[in-house]
Amino acid sequence: MGMSAEDERAASPRDEEWPEAEKAEKLARGAALKWASGVFYRPEKLEGLGHYRRREMQRNSSIQSRLKSTVQSYLEGVSTGLEQLRSAAQEVQSVCQDLGAARWALLDSADHLQGLQQMRELMEEHVQLASVVQVLPQIFSVHEVFSHILQLLHGQHLLEAHVELMMVEQLRDDILSQLQLRGLSSAQATVLSYFSGLQELNESLAKQLWDIVGSSLRLVREDPVLFVTAVRIIEREEKIDDTLLLEATFLPPGRPKGWRQKFYQVLQDAITGSRFQAPRMDAEGPGLARHLAVLQKDIVSELCVVKDLMVQCVPAHYNILSVCTATYHQALISHLQEILREDLDKQGLFLILEWALRVYHSPEMMGHPDLLPEVDVSALGPLMSSELVDQTERRYVMKVKASVFEWMQRTLEVEFKEWFREEEPETDHQGFFQSALPAIVMQMLNENIQVASLITDSLQQKIYNMALEELEAFLGRLREALVQCGKEHQQDRAVPKYYISYLLAVLNNNLALSNSVSSLHSNPACREVPTSLQAALDRMQKKATQLLLEELLLDLQPLCLQLPSRKWLSGCQLVGSMCEVIDKYAKDFSRVRKPVCTLLLAESELLVASQYLRALLQRRMVCKSREERGQLCHRLLQDATQLRELFCGLGLDRSQQSLEAVFALRELICLKDPALLSLEVVGFITKYPDVSDEHISTLLDIRGDVSKEVRHVVLEMMAQQPQVLPEGYRPIFSTILVPVPELPFCLRKGKCA
Repeated sequence: MGMSAEDERAASPRDEEWPEAEKAEKLARGAALKWASGVFYRPEKLEGLGHYRRREMQRNSSIQSRLKSTVQSYLEGVSTGLEQLRSAAQEVQSVCQDLGAARWALLDSADHLQGLQQMRELMEEHVQLASVVQVLPQIFSVHEVFSHILQLLHGQHLLEAHVELMMVEQLRDDILSQLQLRGLSSAQATVLSYFSGLQELNESLAKQLWDIVGSSLRLVREDPVLFVTAVRIIEREEKIDDTLLLEATFLPPGRPKGWRQKFYQVLQDAITGSRFQAPRMDAEGPGLARHLAVLQKDIVSELCVVKDLMVQCVPAHYNILSVCTATYHQALISHLQEILREDLDKQGLFLILEWALRVYHSPEMMGHPDLLPEVDVSALGPLMSSELVDQTERRYVMKVKASVFEWMQRTLEVEFKEWFREEEPETDHQGFFQSALPAIVMQMLNENIQVASLITDSLQQKIYNMALEELEAFLGRLREALVQCGKEHQQDRAVPKYYISYLLAVLNNNLALSNSVSSLHSNPACREVPTSLQAALDRMQKKATQLLLEELLLDLQPLCLQLPSRKWLSGCQLVGSMCEVIDKYAKDFSRVRKPVCTLLLAESELLVASQYLRALLQRRMVCKSREERGQLCHRLLQDATQLRELFCGLGLDRSQQSLEAVFALRELICLKDPALLSLEVVGFITKYPDVSDEHISTLLDIRGDVSKEVRHVVLEMMAQQPQVLPEGYRPIFSTILVPVPELPFCLRKGKCA
């Protein structure tokens, strides 16, 4: 099984040359030993050793035969490749020999090329001369053709004239092209000079074409042949331009003409030329209305002509209806902006807004049945931008504001004069005093708001806000006028004669304005009266109420001056006279609508109660005995009861009356035991938290039987009671000022009691 030393020496060079083979052999030997040890690990397996040896020998023979076959096929392929390389080398050598022969042949024929070049130049010159001779008759007849073309143009045979003009232009362009191709640029000036008449003919033809295009709207109705002819000529020239620009080798002078673009420009200039030049005098009032009406009528009429007639006279790719529609649209945008630069009045501004935002898109104009569905301006944008609309609306609002102010001022002047009339104010069907002021003011404001609603919601809202602002300002001026009227009445109570009646009419008017404000806006969600306007209405009502109460006070003061007195205490009918005055005023108050009438009664009752208490507290009547104190309590009870019954009879509920303070004050005076005054005073100040120490001290003085100690306890107790006015409390004592008691005069030094 092992190798001899000679075999190992013989194999060593091979192993050094093929280390992979040695590694493979070692792996094979290892695998064989592993396999043999696995098979022959028992002695009885050695009997099959011969069988395994034969099988392995057969397999080795098979592998060797396959290896020999593979090596043989590789050797045959290498032999074939070598043979092909040998044949290719021979062919390359042959080709090199042929190329060398051809090179020598070309070198031998170089001398003959000079003669061929001269022959080629002579041939080209001959061709050129032949071409020149061929076109010479045409060149010599150019000026004659110019004259004929001119005659055709004068006779308006435009198609024939254009055909001959194109022929002459083609001749000129061919000559110029050949000169440029041969580098004879210096000769081009001579050719251009010879054909200079072409420029004049082109201009003459173009002038006639643009005159026709400028009159196209009239011609398509009267004689469309001329317009169609002009369009055909323009299309011919446009095709020539396209061809020359596509070739991009030679561009003749005057090209491209761009007559199709010029067609659009002339048509647009014809549309905008005189149509949108309104005289300055037509920029306001009725003149502007007439101008816009004419524009509306003419634009609809001309677009109908374009849609029904002109579209049939031009190629479809002209989109002539869209072009004309866009032209009118852009022209109107510029025209309206030009008009808006003028100082328009409110009517002019309204006309512009209405025309641009409502009329323009309506069936009366661009939505006309004869124009639909081909004409669609929705994609062209609005005539007025949102910024311009807002600016114009604000200008309109300012103009309306000035007009409203003027009308309101006149109304106020008329109203002020009516207050001094020698007759009572008007009454409605229920007998309530009133004047025409609320109806005039609200009608004026409502009409302006309704007119604005025809344009946009934003304009309506602007006018609505302006109306509320002007109404608020008007109420302020009306209040000032009322104050002025009150001052004149103070100087002479006989002027105005029906002062109280007109004050009552003012209250009714104010109530009517307050009730009507919410109806100004059509949207119920936006009818809330602003706080500032409500405050102005309240101030107006308060001022009129104050003036009425001042009148009542002037009539009550002579009677209040007699309170308190011994005569009054003995039982005179002083309060009865007061009730007569109050009843007289209550009858006047009945000419005012509720709830103002109830408010007047409540304010009158508060005035009477406060004046009664003021007279009682300020005059400091002191009871000298228990009998006088009882007499005073009896008088207070009778007076307060009489007054309370009067106001209850007039419709004022006892819960709304302030005369209860007189009853409460009477209880303090009628208390028999002064030691209990502190408890009574606590209850009193709880019910009337606006009462002060001075008021209580005065009440104690009126009793005439309160010691210093009791007074001190009562006042100390009041100092410890917090006095906070509850919400909704109607003050009565805080309006009554009590005179400060005089301090005793002291001669010696020290504290004064």
